[in-house]
Amino acid sequence: MSSSTTDQALVDVKMPQMGTSMTEGTVIAWLKGVGDEVAVDESICEISTDKIDTECPSPVAGTLVEILAEVEETVEVGTVLARISLAGGAPAPAAPAAPADAAAQPAAPAAAAANEHDGLAARPDDLRRYSPLVRRIAADHGVDLTQVPGTGRGDRVTKKDLLAWLEQGAGERAEPPLHSDSPYRPDPEPAANGGAPGVAPAQAAIAPPTDLDQLGGISEPLSRIRRSIGGAMLRSQQTTATCHTMVECDFSGVERGRRELGVTALPLVARAVIDVIRRFPDLNATLDGDTVTRFGERVHLGIAVSLGEDGLIVPVIHDAQELSAEGIAARIKDLARRARSKQLAPDDVAGASFTITSPGAFGATIATPVINAPQVGILDMEAIIKRPVVVTDDDGQDSIAIRPMCNFVLGWDHRAMDGVYAAQFLSALRNAVE
Repeated sequence: MSSSTTDQALVDVKMPQMGTSMTEGTVIAWLKGVGDEVAVDESICEISTDKIDTECPSPVAGTLVEILAEVEETVEVGTVLARISLAGGAPAPAAPAAPADAAAQPAAPAAAAANEHDGLAARPDDLRRYSPLVRRIAADHGVDLTQVPGTGRGDRVTKKDLLAWLEQGAGERAEPPLHSDSPYRPDPEPAANGGAPGVAPAQAAIAPPTDLDQLGGISEPLSRIRRSIGGAMLRSQQTTATCHTMVECDFSGVERGRRELGVTALPLVARAVIDVIRRFPDLNATLDGDTVTRFGERVHLGIAVSLGEDGLIVPVIHDAQELSAEGIAARIKDLARRARSKQLAPDDVAGASFTITSPGAFGATIATPVINAPQVGILDMEAIIKRPVVVTDDDGQDSIAIRPMCNFVLGWDHRAMDGVYAAQFLSALRNAVE
């Protein structure tokens, strides 16, 4: 994280540039609050770019004395996010003294005023930070967030904490605010005849509930990463002429190879893809509008990595043709570790010329993957399953044998190639793998 000293005691903490393609970032959570002590390289906030989420470390040891960027605020690279008082330097600025007649003035915290009309619960004064989603749920249910135990960093209340609190009944909403767009409103007083006001009892008995919460649903916005993934996939579906072609492959050789090398099947398949795709340059390519870019002998291989509940990400092995299967395995392991610990840089997820996804690791047997545009192809590797197949020996005699079989599904852009080309690639890949 970038920093600069503004005087003898304070250090500016700036939005870092974590790769040549990054121009701006969004603060998605503060892990430290004003007044907290921080150590060198200790994470103080989480930021998001258009490609990845990552944690930002403190460049110095000291006290966080000022936060200048709110959660969900997007700022340019180099913008000051916070200020830290150096350890042993000037103390954190004291809060302004209350006026003499403060007792006569109403208590109106600035945070509450700032959120008066945004449908969010006010930020409590306990130095914990709350995401807009958490504050919105709290506002809808009339929950005092200071009463909710948090399991996040610094006892921060997460969405999971709040929903668990509500499910336990401890957070029953009392008097939820009547925002004009709030789905939670007090039920009207019943009419004297026992029915709904102005409605006959028979009609009131069959009237369906109108609020989703009465049906047991909990409405909330999509998470930032789900919005990002959804937007990218929707744009791909809207701009690419996506088709799918499938072959099944005998993985007997792969199974022997991975046992000998001590790796999973994925790096062996990736190495075969690299060897084959260089003979099919229309697949090792990107298509932007009417401009196609082919990468020839260089293969920049994207590998889809699951982040669990946080979605997925596709880090890139640049110039993967230079690596052996063991080298690819080591690179995949490193990228996956850094992806799950939010240590990837934007350049780590940029510039892929072809992608492999492997939902088979979770038991899937067939899928229709969405192309990661502007690429023109994506290979889906499914589960390896032993099943009976017909095999032919060298004399042309057929027999039934048990083989580890796997489905390859190729998603391809019909603008860049035709079905014959896609089928030829898959046949060549199957031959290489078998």
